[in-house]
Amino acid sequence: MYNNSHKYKRTLFLLFKLIIVYGAFYFIYQKLVDNQLLTFATLTQQFQVAFSNNIWAFIAILLCTDVNWFLEIFKWKNLVNTFQKITFFKAYEQSFGAHTASLITPNRIGEYGAKALYFKKEYHKKIVGLNFIGNMCQLTATTFFGCIGLVYVLLNFKINFPEFNTKTLLIVGIILSILLLFKKQFRFFKIEQYPLQFSQFLKSISTATYIKTLSFSFMRYLVFSHQFYFLLQLFGVKTDYFTLMSFIFCMYFFASFIPSLSIFDWVIKGSVAVWLFQFIEVNELTIITVTTFMWILNFALPAILGSVFVLNFKTTSYE
Repeated sequence: MYNNSHKYKRTLFLLFKLIIVYGAFYFIYQKLVDNQLLTFATLTQQFQVAFSNNIWAFIAILLCTDVNWFLEIFKWKNLVNTFQKITFFKAYEQSFGAHTASLITPNRIGEYGAKALYFKKEYHKKIVGLNFIGNMCQLTATTFFGCIGLVYVLLNFKINFPEFNTKTLLIVGIILSILLLFKKQFRFFKIEQYPLQFSQFLKSISTATYIKTLSFSFMRYLVFSHQFYFLLQLFGVKTDYFTLMSFIFCMYFFASFIPSLSIFDWVIKGSVAVWLFQFIEVNELTIITVTTFMWILNFALPAILGSVFVLNFKTTSYE
């Protein structure tokens, strides 16, 4: 009976891994082949225009992706080392495997559960907390540079922000007010003990760990934002450095607060970028092409690599 149950669980788990990998590959294929904003033929043509006579630029762009992910891996290794020493390769495997698993979940929420599966059950809450710290440090970097970029843009350009739907905001405000007023009547709001536990957990992490995590986050942000800048330069955008970087900072800042599936990250950033860069008259096709390249380099290719780790993943629950 135990053996049958054991085999049944292993089969289900294998099926689950195959669904994750298939879903990741399917969505990547859809975005590259059935992209209505940028056809695959146009993307290939744009690629040839930018890199056919400049192979070193292509290598430099790829190196930016490597550095970006290496910093993320070191950041995760630094966090996990607070309670358990892991090798660089283990951190590498966990980061890429979790990335693939999170690709089809809102705001990469699946990353929390995927990383937790690499550890024993008693460490799951700790891993979720550490992953939260890592993501919040990255958001801190995005917010810090985003505010700098926003100040520069507002001081030097006249930006017409999209108008908000007042009626929608009013309805959402009323619903939230009702839920808060009657929170005691809703069981799912009875989580008073969790903020205290989480606060204690945050205090248990050393200052040195926070500083290292923030450092990796800031360095990573500077790498991928400059990768975006170099791609704009390759596609002929000649605007001065500070102006371009300020608009890039604003783009990442605005996009970070828009809930979405990771697989649609390029759509969100692309839409925000098209709206922003119109104020400095950057061609729409150029912006869509650059955001698509960024998505391929930093999301699609790592997801393909991570699929190997997902398929090879074994949980101790079924050993």
